[in-house]
Order: sequence, then C-alpha cells, then structure tokens
Amino acid sequence: QVSVVESGGGLMQAGGSLTLSCQVSGRTISGYALGWFRQAPGRKREIVAAISWGGGRIKYADSVKGRFNISRDNAKNAAYLQMNSLKVEDTAVYYCNVDREGYGSASDVTEDRVFPWGQGTQVTVTS
Repeated sequence: QVSVVESGGGLMQAGGSLTLSCQVSGRTISGYALGWFRQAPGRKREIVAAISWGGGRIKYADSVKGRFNISRDNAKNAAYLQMNSLKVEDTAVYYCNVDREGYGSASDVTEDRVFPWGQGTQVTVTS
C-alpha cells in the first residue's frame, strides 16, 4: 500500500521561502512521475508542479512558474517543493502524490492517476 507523508509547511510572510518534503512508502518512486498539488479553502485541488519519472521533464502551474522548484531524490524515495517569493494566494494545503502508472511524463500526473491522498501540509502566507 502506497502512502505519502508531506511535511515542511508553516506560517510565512509574503516574500519568504519554504521547502516542502514528501516521503513515499510502499513502493519505490523510481520509474514513476510525481507531483505536488494544493487546495485552498473553497477551491478545487489543483496541480502545482510535476516531474517525469526520469526527472527530465517538469511542468509548473502558471501561477508558480519562476517561483517554485520541484525535485526528486529516488535514493531517498522523496520529493521536494522549494517555494520562493511566496504570495498570500499560495496559502493552501499542499499534497504530494505519485503516478500509479510507470514511466509517465509530468503531464500524466493528474488527480485520477495517483494514489490515495495523504494529509497534506498547510502553508499559510500572510501579508
């Protein structure tokens, strides 16, 4: 059974930086694309960033391009989301997840192709 545990969230002033971590257990992430999603209060969950199984293809939501950086460490079975120049509108619960199918691209990481969600980590950005 695959499970993910996100950590690293917190309260931050606008303009600050945070790095989120995602630890995956139950399967190796080698060979699988993965992504970070977020859900703000009253809004649908949206994908923020995704990385292909080999790490060579990355995509970001337009709202975070140039500010966020996704990375993966297959040896640690972990993924990270470095968030810079945080904005109030980045406030949300952030979730990490893994593509259920192997050798996918970053674009393949969608809500209907990932494992059950973890609890996420809250990021709150104040002005």
